Formats: sequence, structure tokens, C-alpha cells
Amino acid sequence: MNKEFPVRHWVTHSTDLVADCRVFSVHRNLSSRSPEDDKHHFYIVRPSNWVNVIPITPDGKVVLIEQFRHGIGGITLEIPGGMVDPEDGGSNIAAERELLEETGYKGQELHFLGCNHPNPALQPNICDTYLSVNATHIQVPNFDSTEEIAIKLVPIKEIPALISSGKISHALVIVAFQYLQLFCVQNPGYAHLNPFN
Repeated sequence: MNKEFPVRHWVTHSTDLVADCRVFSVHRNLSSRSPEDDKHHFYIVRPSNWVNVIPITPDGKVVLIEQFRHGIGGITLEIPGGMVDPEDGGSNIAAERELLEETGYKGQELHFLGCNHPNPALQPNICDTYLSVNATHIQVPNFDSTEEIAIKLVPIKEIPALISSGKISHALVIVAFQYLQLFCVQNPGYAHLNPFN
């Protein structure tokens, strides 16, 4: 019979900066489970906190974006999002800023959907997700020099098929739509926005 043992926290004895890569830094931690245990090196990637936003238009379409992603060397279909900047003053402000910058859309209501750790094995940052309701186009998008984005308006009911087909493959985007489903279940007045109904 297996006995259950509590999982121990690791103690970090030292941290060294390995690389500063503009949008994240890499650190090497020397850590152990206890003072008596052997010490091991672990590499930690430290990005800023992130934000994602699901914008839905008054006629029930999701404002999606296509952009090239260097990690996979290909184009992905996503929701707007990005880094929470220190001057934002909060992830809700960052959500509205990213939505406006990347798409030119602004919503009438902003609802917090959830917070997750994108990859707790390697990263300490969090990603907050928001729903922007009744999003309308109010200005030309304002891309930075590394962005080239195409905007796609997709009926909310097509989202599950885009996920199951792999056309939406970004894990944080899939998590965002799971949060949306839970929000709609908990808030019946928004049931019509549930893509999985």
C-alpha cells in the first residue's frame, strides 16, 4: 500500500540572471527540497503578466486576429491580447488597450473571466482573461513595428469547430473560451454568448 507523503516546497538558495530578452528574462535558480538535500539548477523564464480578451460584437461575432508566431513559424488564429504594461495600472486597462490597439474595437462592458498560470513549470507570470461585450469598431488599429494582424469576425457558434479542427490551437485562447463557457453558465443573462450551447 502506498503511503501519501506531502509535497515539499523547494527552497531557492540563489538566482542568477542568464539572459535579458526584452519581452522576458531567463534566470537560473539553485534550489533544494531541504537544507540536507542535493542542490539542483532550474531555469525560470520571467515574462510580464499577460492579458487576453474575447471581444464579441452586438450581432454575436467574435473579433479574432491572425498573426505570425515565431515560436511555431506559422500563422495562428487568436483573440487579442498581450503584456500588461506597468503604466496600465491593471490587467483590465491592458485588456481594453490591447483590444483597441490590435483591432480598433472597443466594448461597452468588460467582465473578468479568470486567471491562469500559462506554464507553471517554467514561468511565474499569470494571464488574466476578459470578455468585452458589444464591441464595435471605432478606430484604425495601431500596430507596433513587430505586428502585422488580420482581423476576422467569426460567429460565436463556430468557435468549437475551430478549436476541434486545430485552427485555434493557442492553449491560452482555448482556456479563454472555457472561461467564457463557465461565465455564461454562472450568469444566465449571458447564455446567448456561450459558444458551446
